[in-house]
Amino acid sequence: MAAKPAGLSTLAVILRLVASFLVLAAAIYGLQTATDSTWGIRIGTAVLGLAEAVFVFAHAKVRGWFRAVSIDQWRAIDRETVRTTEEAGTTSVKIMAILVTVAVSLTLQEYVGSHDTYVRLFPQDGSKYWELWGFAWWSGWRVLGYVIIPMAVLACLPGERIFDYHVSLRGFGKHLWIYAVLFACILPAVIMASTTSAFRHTYPFYRMANRSQVDLWSWQALYAAQFVSLEFFFRGFLLQGLRRALGANAIFVMIVPYCMIHYGKPMPETLGAIGAGLILGTLAMRTKSIWGGVLIHISVATTMDVLALRGCPPIGSGRYCH
Repeated sequence: MAAKPAGLSTLAVILRLVASFLVLAAAIYGLQTATDSTWGIRIGTAVLGLAEAVFVFAHAKVRGWFRAVSIDQWRAIDRETVRTTEEAGTTSVKIMAILVTVAVSLTLQEYVGSHDTYVRLFPQDGSKYWELWGFAWWSGWRVLGYVIIPMAVLACLPGERIFDYHVSLRGFGKHLWIYAVLFACILPAVIMASTTSAFRHTYPFYRMANRSQVDLWSWQALYAAQFVSLEFFFRGFLLQGLRRALGANAIFVMIVPYCMIHYGKPMPETLGAIGAGLILGTLAMRTKSIWGGVLIHISVATTMDVLALRGCPPIGSGRYCH
């Protein structure tokens, strides 16, 4: 008997996955409409997600694909990492400087760069753009803490070049298709999330974004600046800084603080940050560039704001989201 063509088997698996994801999305949507219990929705979503994971990974071909884009990539990172025996697992002033800078920077974001600090230092004075200046404060501290301070530290470390910390655009176009596929995979989940009350109460962060064109585009520029800063900090400074000592394990170190900065957002988004950190971290180390992560972050954030603004008064109406 002739063997079935490999392509047919692959196509069947892909169709099976697509069907299962559609069923999962429908089940989660039905759960959200059937109950108002926040914890009921969370537990139900977790159970459905676990069942989906078991179903997906039951197929050997899927496990092979997963291995190809995860474990095999991490091993490739380790092979590509140029380091001496002494650099792997020994006490290092550089590693200390990188991790202390990360701790100090994140502490500054929490205690100085927060909106609460802005309110305390600059009480509401009734000015038209007081709220917008609050987000300028927030974004400015991200640029300072995530870019300027780390770059200053790198400038003081012997032998370190900022250019080596994944900021090059070289070869970015060659890998652009990967991020387009990622965005296409993320988009259905974003659209589904936009139907929830937690999403509508969270986005857009700047609730006056629809008040005028000035509000909208100023907010988008501030939002984009902090994404560029965030990607450099987590996928450039932290990953490249730890690469010679930890190899691909630097990715697993990075996702801990990256997940924690999402605390306060809807729980599915915070949990999703773990997976996003793994994917974007792996891609940054393989492509040696942060710009794909910048692009997908800005694209997803803009899409989320567009979806959120659908439920707000028209842009330029002088009224804002409640």
